[in-house]
Amino acid sequence: MTFTALTSFTGDALPYAGGNPFADYRSTDLGPAGLARFADLADRRLGAGVIAANDEFFAERENLLVRGPAVFDPERFGHKGKIMDGWETRRRRGASDQVPHPDPADHDWALIRLGTPGVIHAIIVDTAHFRGNYPQAVSVEAAAASPWASPEELLDPAVRWTEVIPRTAVGGHAENAFAVHVERRFTHLRLRQYPDGGVARLRVLGEVVPDPAWLAGLRTFDLVALENGGTVEDASDRFYSPPEHTILPGRSQKMDDGWETRRRRDRGHDWISYRLVEQGEIRAVEIDTGYLKGNAAGWAELWVRDGEGSGPGGGSEGAGPGGGEGVGWVRLLDRVRLQPDTVHRFLVEPRPATHVRVDIFPDGGIARLRLHGTLTEQGADRLARRTEAIA
Repeated sequence: MTFTALTSFTGDALPYAGGNPFADYRSTDLGPAGLARFADLADRRLGAGVIAANDEFFAERENLLVRGPAVFDPERFGHKGKIMDGWETRRRRGASDQVPHPDPADHDWALIRLGTPGVIHAIIVDTAHFRGNYPQAVSVEAAAASPWASPEELLDPAVRWTEVIPRTAVGGHAENAFAVHVERRFTHLRLRQYPDGGVARLRVLGEVVPDPAWLAGLRTFDLVALENGGTVEDASDRFYSPPEHTILPGRSQKMDDGWETRRRRDRGHDWISYRLVEQGEIRAVEIDTGYLKGNAAGWAELWVRDGEGSGPGGGSEGAGPGGGEGVGWVRLLDRVRLQPDTVHRFLVEPRPATHVRVDIFPDGGIARLRLHGTLTEQGADRLARRTEAIA
């Protein structure tokens, strides 16, 4: 079985009756399935794109990957009809007046380039605001190709596509979620909708699997960057914005593009624990508080661990001096004063590590964390062997 349907939404939603358009939206909580922790491999910030579609008459294919929930404006119409925040195709028709309905095999399709190659763990086909004009069913195929393959190359019959979600009924105005059970590294998706209709958003949750040859050629790179395979394992607080923002590409563009915690009223402190792409040696650290001006963290320190150890060790009271450093944790960067809206750079003593924890005092936030270094021989070998196993 390549997939498990996490939702069973089918059928139309009621016509929009005014007020909050999300009041009757059908959604699901991915937390119990353990899927919410994965990155969106189809995030535009990682370089993802919808590179082709056979039809986008009513609404452009690029809307599929827009960040944030789809927006609905009941008064917004254009020359072609209702303007929808999603990808919407025209209505299909049969071959003649005697056969007016589409053939059961008729469908529309879109090609999606993932922002980074990876193993897909879940796919969300969101039909928000498509109440009576959503597809009856969808399917999703995945391929491993050159990340810069053209649409013509991907549509070549010689390309091997793996069906990760077979044709499955979906519901309108709903977050249709599927767990994927294919342990392979993919670069592209083909979304099919039967026979026509609209999809608001597509989310592809998974694990980044970088190209070992590329990282070896770089030698020194950001060992915790999401695009290189770094991940957030846990954090003390996610109140205002997620800790995963700290390892996104580029600089923060506004306050909520970083990580910000609620205001503490106790004597503890906040923290994030990360897993590096593989075992490496960190030589330089950047802590960026960009756009965090009255709410930047006051101080920060870094700890590293080599191997699985005992978890973050911090809990709500943090770790390190006063909170106990936890088994296996070693201090990499002494506590330093942070300035608002500033990039701070530090050289550190290299040591092998697989995990890193940043502690901030007492609360607040940071925008980005960069850990520049190189993979150890053992780390590079493990990464190469795992990538080969799932290629």
